Amino acid sequence: MIIIGAGAAGLCAAIACARAGQRVVLLEQNSKVGKKILVSGNGKCNIDNRYIQANRFHSRDPDFVEKVLKGYDFSVVEKFFTSIGLELMEGKEGKMFPMSLQASSVVELLKYEAKRAGVQIVCDCTVTGIAKEGDIFTLETTQGTKSCHKLLISSGSPAAPQLGGNDSGYAFATKMGHSLIPRHPSLVQLCSEESWVKGCAGVKVAGLAKLYANGEYITEKKGDLLFTNYGISGLAILDLSREVSIRLANFDYCELSLDLMPELSKERLTNLLLARVHTESEKPIGLWLQGIINKKLIAIILKQSKSRAQAEKELNRKEINKLVHSIKNLKLSINDTKGFKGAEVATGGIDTTEVNPQTMESKLVPDLFFAGEILDVDGDRGGFNFHWAWVTGLRVGYV
Repeated sequence: MIIIGAGAAGLCAAIACARAGQRVVLLEQNSKVGKKILVSGNGKCNIDNRYIQANRFHSRDPDFVEKVLKGYDFSVVEKFFTSIGLELMEGKEGKMFPMSLQASSVVELLKYEAKRAGVQIVCDCTVTGIAKEGDIFTLETTQGTKSCHKLLISSGSPAAPQLGGNDSGYAFATKMGHSLIPRHPSLVQLCSEESWVKGCAGVKVAGLAKLYANGEYITEKKGDLLFTNYGISGLAILDLSREVSIRLANFDYCELSLDLMPELSKERLTNLLLARVHTESEKPIGLWLQGIINKKLIAIILKQSKSRAQAEKELNRKEINKLVHSIKNLKLSINDTKGFKGAEVATGGIDTTEVNPQTMESKLVPDLFFAGEILDVDGDRGGFNFHWAWVTGLRVGYV
């Protein structure tokens, strides 16, 4: 078997196939294997999640996801990593990490085990063309022509092109008759043309972001909100970005409603602010608000609230209500994302109705397999995309 792409799915599949007695050649366009693994989790590698559920994955064909995951929960992946000498530890929200907290440990152990099992790893090898005659696949590469009876394409998606992400696998798949679901950046930062965000760059709050498309509520996510020169980032934003990317591609008007104090109800925040008012105080409203919120955000809160109060003594329940509404519903229009370069993963990919969920084999081309992000499946942040890579790789290996 030849495997195109030595990322998470490719390395896992290579080991599983070699252990099953197959002769495996693993082709990688980069100079080293596992380049995306190395940068994941800020170098700590959020390798999986203990709480695997099908609803944490997204696809046009959710039934396919259910079938692939059936019998392949976290314990199966954990057993695989234990077998290569990697111990795991649990973080928040079920996130699993290598006990070393080093992504390099994951790559080194995968690479060692692949070689130990007999896998031939060929780096700096770009596949430029694929053809099939009879039961033989012929690959044209930058290191000569190669042939095989079984071929696995695990070349990923266009996400993170600086790490080697590209469309090549899709091109090969479509040439052989496969269909593609549109691809969009996901787990990506969002851009805004509103000038005020630049003045708030660097401000980070634990908030709640609600997405509206053409005025219609779509979804919401809780977590960090990080204002930037280009727009907004943070964990809540990354979690929302899948829906934003798809809506923007459909030319919808996207707007975020940001709750900067989600832990306080509207009533509690109102009472808090009312209790802080000193009716004889000449303190400017902007300074008064610094007692509860980052000063960089105050100008836009006052602008959006349309409060007429200039000094603390002018605050009454009506003016306080305006401020509370602005703090809990700060509006930010979104016009773009940071694209595939900023994305951790991509939506869309090879139509999974054309793939066998038990073996990852093409239903259109015998002995052609797919694994990992090239398929029309993307997971939530928190180790789910890695789980998909490991599991699809293992399924190929157990054919």
